[in-house]
Amino acid sequence: MQSPSLIDGKLPVFSFPSSLTFYADDQSSHKQVLTLYNPYDFPLKFRVLCTAPKKFVVVDPEGTIRPHCCIDIVIRHNGITQSNYGITDKFRIQVQEHGQRQVLGKKDIPATLLMSKPDNSASSTVESEQFEQLSKQSLPLMQARQYAINGAQGRSNSGPSIVVILAAIVCILALILPTRGDPEGFLPLYLHLNMHQKLIAAYTLGLVTMVIFRI
Repeated sequence: MQSPSLIDGKLPVFSFPSSLTFYADDQSSHKQVLTLYNPYDFPLKFRVLCTAPKKFVVVDPEGTIRPHCCIDIVIRHNGITQSNYGITDKFRIQVQEHGQRQVLGKKDIPATLLMSKPDNSASSTVESEQFEQLSKQSLPLMQARQYAINGAQGRSNSGPSIVVILAAIVCILALILPTRGDPEGFLPLYLHLNMHQKLIAAYTLGLVTMVIFRI
């Protein structure tokens, strides 16, 4: 059964940043990255629309985000002119379940062009907003980059847990202990293990070793 969020079409859309600001006198700000996140257990198909598609170049304005992954969308402002100063356009992100046509959620991202530093003056608004589909663009050395949300940083900080390490130590000690039938030596008889117990320890040690190397 689908969750209510899927049925009523109000699936939350996660992205960063929440707004885009371009500065005419700062060329490095003319190209920005919008990151879309998919924290869900199913793939999401996304589409980026815009109220002024002729002003912007968007690399891969539609595609699919794998479960628990995110994707970077490169957006470049092509309308750096004085007539566009202070104008706020909007991008709309629509998401739907992969293979389905129903839109599950949407989110609007305002994009403003300023001459230099932002001020307190109100940005101009458009009374009637009409979102249009962006044309697919392919720029050299620019491709949508998709990666796990808990990427390399999470893996580098993780390590074998104390339980796994203790289990490995116990198995090693069990294999070192004498086998029943061996001379008693300095260890009491209750510390002599039979072959069945040692086989279990060896098998468990193999599983624990696989877990440690996987981590």
